[in-house]
Amino acid sequence: MGEQLSVPEDLERSVEVLSTVSDDIVHREDAPLFAAEIGSELHKQFAFLPGGRGMNGSPVMVFPEFPSFSELEEEDVQNVFNYLTSVPSVTASAEGFILVIDRRLDRWAAVRTTLLRIAGSFPGILHLVLVLRPNTLFQRTLSDFLFKFNKDEFKMKVVMLSSVTELHAYIDPGQLTTELGGTQEYCHESWISHRTAIEAFALMVKTTAQTLQAFGTELAETELPNDAEATTGLLHTHTLKKDTMKEDLQVALSQGGRLLECINEPLQTDPEYSMTYDEQENLATVQRLLGQLDETETAFDDFWERHRTKLEQCLQLRHFEQHFREVRGQLEATSERLSGFSEVSVNPAHAEHVLRELSVHESKACDILDCALSLASEGDRLIENSHYAEDSIRPKCSELRGVCEDISSTLRSKKTLLLRAMELHHSLEKASRWCEDGIFLLASQPVDRCQSQDGAEAALQELERYLDTAAVHSIADRSAICCQYEAVLTAQLRDQVERVFQKQTSVQEMFEKRRVSLKKLAAKQTRPVQPVAPRPEVKSPLSSPNQQRKERRYSADNVICKKAESPVHIGGTRHASLSEEEENLAVLRRHVMNELLETERAYVEELLCVLEGYAAEMDNPAMAHLIPNTLLSKKDVLFGNMSEIHQFHKRTFLKELEAYTDCPELVGRCFLERMKDLQIYEAYCQNKPRSESLWRQCSDCAFFQECQKKLEHKLGLDSYLLKPVQRITKYQLLLKELLKYSKGCDGCDDLQEALSSILGILKAVNDSMHLIAITGYEGNLSDLGRLMMQGSFSVWTEHKKGHAKVKDLARFKPMQRHLFLHEKALLFCKRREENGEGYEKAPSYSFKHSLSMSAVGITENAKGDNKKFEIWCNSRDEVFIVQAPNPEVKTSWVNEIRKVLTQQLQAFRDARQQKSSDPVSPSQTSNTSISLSPFRSNGVKNQKKQEEKKTEPSTISEISSLPRHKGWNKASLSVDATEENDGYSSSEDPMNSDPEDDVGKKLAPGKYTVVADCEKAGPQELSVKSGDMVQLIREGEEGQWFVKNLRTTKEGWVAAANLLSLISESKSSQSLSSSDGSVSGNISTSSSCSETYTSYSDIKP
Repeated sequence: MGEQLSVPEDLERSVEVLSTVSDDIVHREDAPLFAAEIGSELHKQFAFLPGGRGMNGSPVMVFPEFPSFSELEEEDVQNVFNYLTSVPSVTASAEGFILVIDRRLDRWAAVRTTLLRIAGSFPGILHLVLVLRPNTLFQRTLSDFLFKFNKDEFKMKVVMLSSVTELHAYIDPGQLTTELGGTQEYCHESWISHRTAIEAFALMVKTTAQTLQAFGTELAETELPNDAEATTGLLHTHTLKKDTMKEDLQVALSQGGRLLECINEPLQTDPEYSMTYDEQENLATVQRLLGQLDETETAFDDFWERHRTKLEQCLQLRHFEQHFREVRGQLEATSERLSGFSEVSVNPAHAEHVLRELSVHESKACDILDCALSLASEGDRLIENSHYAEDSIRPKCSELRGVCEDISSTLRSKKTLLLRAMELHHSLEKASRWCEDGIFLLASQPVDRCQSQDGAEAALQELERYLDTAAVHSIADRSAICCQYEAVLTAQLRDQVERVFQKQTSVQEMFEKRRVSLKKLAAKQTRPVQPVAPRPEVKSPLSSPNQQRKERRYSADNVICKKAESPVHIGGTRHASLSEEEENLAVLRRHVMNELLETERAYVEELLCVLEGYAAEMDNPAMAHLIPNTLLSKKDVLFGNMSEIHQFHKRTFLKELEAYTDCPELVGRCFLERMKDLQIYEAYCQNKPRSESLWRQCSDCAFFQECQKKLEHKLGLDSYLLKPVQRITKYQLLLKELLKYSKGCDGCDDLQEALSSILGILKAVNDSMHLIAITGYEGNLSDLGRLMMQGSFSVWTEHKKGHAKVKDLARFKPMQRHLFLHEKALLFCKRREENGEGYEKAPSYSFKHSLSMSAVGITENAKGDNKKFEIWCNSRDEVFIVQAPNPEVKTSWVNEIRKVLTQQLQAFRDARQQKSSDPVSPSQTSNTSISLSPFRSNGVKNQKKQEEKKTEPSTISEISSLPRHKGWNKASLSVDATEENDGYSSSEDPMNSDPEDDVGKKLAPGKYTVVADCEKAGPQELSVKSGDMVQLIREGEEGQWFVKNLRTTKEGWVAAANLLSLISESKSSQSLSSSDGSVSGNISTSSSCSETYTSYSDIKP
């Protein structure tokens, strides 16, 4: 998003003129009436404007004979007066109106009543009131007499006239109608029709001007999209709106033209016709409106053309940017593949192979380079066509050309170096072949022929001829070779040059020695000797040097082929592809991180703006008079803890986020470190209903309007008060995006944990919003501990009366209850109907019942329904059958209740162990330590029972505080059971078991289910989580067990002392019970495969 197109001044000026001219006609501010609205009153014609003017230019208003004038409704009279006084121009109205009251056929009483009514109701400025008094002698005499006594009560300048002739002394006859002795033709129906049409046209022009202005503002404020699809859609939408706007303009122009013809109609029929002043003003106004409409249409067309051009250029830019990204990626891939080509070759065959591969790559690269250069040329054309984004396009074109030049240069360089390497290889091969051929020549010269002078000379000439070819085939200067091929001369090639040069030197020395020998033989006569074949220095008895050379080449080719077939190149390609994918993911991570930082900075600025622009202004004495009483001293209610949220984000969170700009995959650590601080949003969300309720009461007050005007905000304060709620939910979306692009990175686990924590905060916020809606609970909800879960269920109840269990007859139909699970209690509430708006629409809950978690037991499967479970207490005296919406909800609730009960059991064990560590007498220790190991024999159990009976007096004070329920020997502490009725449990009595005895005798190899999380303390130890299935394999030294986690298949050591609180056996159903008079824990699995849990947190050690 980015650039905007401002509304041109000529369009703004045209729209403003249109609106002003139409306002001059409509006069909506002073007289909010149209002729169409008061048509019935105007048709009575008790007053009208003929369009004439007085000597000083004052508008003339005529009151014709109307006997029932005094009977008119005051509202009708006032409406007509208000409307008629709004018709003349402001300049004419400022001169004051001349009222002509024709009462020649009436009585003085009617004249007096009319004058008094006009004096009390006329809204305009009165210049003069001319009254044509009654014609009858008596009434005229009476009028003259009584007028002298009553004229002061009229409070306006009144002139009594006896005839129309006297009237002409005040008003020119050309400005009066024929009824008043004038020459002006007036048709009241036609006047009303014209006024209605003019006002309708003016209203249409005003509406069109407003619509045009709004559309122009919308176009000007539209930000250009960042993708081609959105830009195309925006261009289409704006084009449709433009077409509609043009149609409205054409309709207005057409109606104005018809209205102009109607006004000019009298002149068309009678060229001598003289228009009244009002008609002339109307004609000029309509003409001006039409002319202004034309100008406005022209200005709008010009503005639209520029806007359309910019949108089209934006579309071109988005296509260019999209193609640029595609081509840039192809160029990067091409450059990366090109960098994989080596300029070094081990032999000519290898050099030729690399050169062929490079040529294939060059042909593909040329296509990409042509595409890139074509795109750069397209960018140049956009710049030549005065594109608005020249500063963005030009660097991209330069970058494309630069990358193309780099790739072309690299291609040329690699090709040149490979050709030079091939040239060197050929030179070395040619020199080596010359040496081998020379050796073969020396070995092939027959010794017997060389014994004679002719034979020696022939052999010597043969050597000389071969030596003459040395300049062409051998290496003349080693330093020149090294200097000439320095760019491609690797260590291997240097050794090869050195070997060839040494071989060449050795061959030349052999030739020199042979030549010396042959010269000696050719210079002296030798006697015949027994020919002996000389032993060649280098010659295979089975093959010639050429054959050997071919074998060596074949062997070298095999080596090259094997190297070419090796997976090095494939692996390199795969590695390059992997690197490209990792780079793409890194780019996406940086993009998400940039969005996180940008939105975080904007969020901090918005909070500061609200706090300074609204909250601080509530303490400003200059604004105090604008604050309503309902808002006084309510700043904390309206803004909650927004200031605390702002300080945390500005001073801490934003700075810490910025520290992870270059490593976004690690930003999860920042969230984890500040997770407790982010819980301040819970308080803000809990206050939000009160804040919104207060806002609705005061949203229209002048204080908020003034603050919004100062801040130039388009949205009201309520939109900004919602920002913190939107922000805390935005984090989890951004973390999900980062997690998606960070698989396998170092911070992936931290991101996952941060996401889970943020979701936990959102759940806590949601739960707290429900919690504050509870009514009727007399205690303090905060004493119940943390809220674990909440949800709606169907609930049945059962009660045990005496020895029989009787169902409550009223509960065959389930109750709809909303359950709140706390650490210490379970609340049953009834959900009320939702009403109100916004946050007030949230439900409320009436408290009905509560259960202490210290006395609660659960049965997982009830009534054979996988959505039901039982919650009971007091040895099942009171049972609640709970049906969840689905099995998943039931499972989550049972697991959470299991966790609460397990934590209570663990807390009890810790407290008991703490007490057992206190110093006690040996006799007391032996008496109070009772073990309930399932592996003990009945004799041991009976012995313990006898010991319990014997030691009862000494332990009475200790167990007297324990609750004794007969049902406890049947209550079970089973943790889970499979559908195949394979129960597994932990058989430990929280009262009487001894930790050391448990460790030594209770644990046995087998499968168990983990009921609590345990993190490993060392590298060889094993981490387990609640719900994992583990197998105890063997017991080690120092109280350690070797354990395998069947879910993760990981193995490790776990301390035996920890296992008793972490696992329960799942292989068999083991049951333990003590005597009836003592507290016992029974572990069982019912035949219905239901699992039952009870809590011992109420047992005090």
